[in-house]
Amino acid sequence: MLQDSKIFFVSGIDTDIGKTYATAYYASILRIKGYNVVTQKPVQTGCVGKSEDLETHDRLAGTEERYNEASVYRCSYLFPFPASPHLSARMEHVAIAPERIDDDSRALLSLGFNRVLMEGAGGLMVPLTESLLTIDFVARRGYPLCLVTSGRLGSLNHTLLSLEAIQHRQIPLQAILYNLYPGDKPEIEEETRHYLKEYLSQNFPNAEWHDVPALAMGEAFSHPKWEEK
Repeated sequence: MLQDSKIFFVSGIDTDIGKTYATAYYASILRIKGYNVVTQKPVQTGCVGKSEDLETHDRLAGTEERYNEASVYRCSYLFPFPASPHLSARMEHVAIAPERIDDDSRALLSLGFNRVLMEGAGGLMVPLTESLLTIDFVARRGYPLCLVTSGRLGSLNHTLLSLEAIQHRQIPLQAILYNLYPGDKPEIEEETRHYLKEYLSQNFPNAEWHDVPALAMGEAFSHPKWEEK
């Protein structure tokens, strides 16, 4: 069920959980439903000159040519050192201003997009600034959250901890994006899916569930043929 907000935040239970792929997939789902979607990466670390995550969004969603006018607003901060935003910013002697991120989100909406998918850096508890956690940035703005998880060993614990933190801060849960990569432990994957779906039905009954398919080399999510069975 889509929340009323036009801005959705995508986070994950940990780093390297597949947020970038999941963001591209969910953007494709929204486009199929008729929304004019743009992705945003407020803080990109470990890159020089351009946001690699935004490039991946566009490549997987088949939208490389659509966002020329919006490009200046899609990544508010870009830092070369691969670390949490607050540390990467400190190393460049830059103070991240959440207000600048807000301004860029509003600018994207003013260009005619009616959905913004904002991909965070790392997990929910990662410091965005020296005094602001990512989860509190989201909570203060009331953005619905899409949480990326998977069936890898340990993810069940991390997912439940993330959901508890979301519930404590009264953040609306838009969706669970369940990454099927790498798919090499089917017993754990299936049990984790079953347990989490049951947990959601009791605690977040309005949240969506989407399996994010593993892609072969060169594939894209432009026209998802893997949508829920």
